[in-house]
Amino acid sequence: MSAGDPEAAGLRKDAERNRRRIIEAARELCATRGLEATLNEVAHHANLGVGTVYRRFPTKDALFEAIFRDGIDQLVVLAETALDAEDSWEGFAWFVWQLCEMTATDRGLREVVFSRAYCGGRVDAARTELHPRISKLVERAQRDGYLRPEVSATDMPLLGLMAGTVSEYSGEVSADLWRRYVAILLQGMRSQQGLEQLPAGALSQPELESAMHHWVPAGAGDSAQSR
Repeated sequence: MSAGDPEAAGLRKDAERNRRRIIEAARELCATRGLEATLNEVAHHANLGVGTVYRRFPTKDALFEAIFRDGIDQLVVLAETALDAEDSWEGFAWFVWQLCEMTATDRGLREVVFSRAYCGGRVDAARTELHPRISKLVERAQRDGYLRPEVSATDMPLLGLMAGTVSEYSGEVSADLWRRYVAILLQGMRSQQGLEQLPAGALSQPELESAMHHWVPAGAGDSAQSR
């Protein structure tokens, strides 16, 4: 078939549709199961043959890489939208809410974005694409006097993890409880007169990456710990 063959184009479109279905199914399944989900379960959830899934993603690592890429793309769009807000505090706070909602309601995304258990080249991608945008959100809100000066861009992943931990702990009792604590955290980050210095400094970027490297989610299993 030639490059301009309609049949070839149709096959490419089918392949891309299947790839998208697999990623979406994996996101849905991992949202509650975390990284414990298997490729066979993903295939069943996507209503596709197991062979189709394995052709697109021969290992869980490859699938988690795609989920990570998908999640980072979402966060980049959210950060850019927040940077477009005229009020720098509103933009910053909106992004924190969006980030925390994603991590509180999607266990799999939380585990794959904030851990290096399934690493690949993801940390570099996050650093080059997401971190600069978050840094701009933080710096802009601090420059305008809204955000306390001790807050760092490296605090944002920890905020997401905290929201996720609350959700995981209390989700069966109160699914929205994480919102209460995000609101408390945002109030604590506002710049106000008379605030005491925070008792510990933020992680540096290398320290954050080291923490990500050492945190292995339960669903990652022993194979990830040996990497």
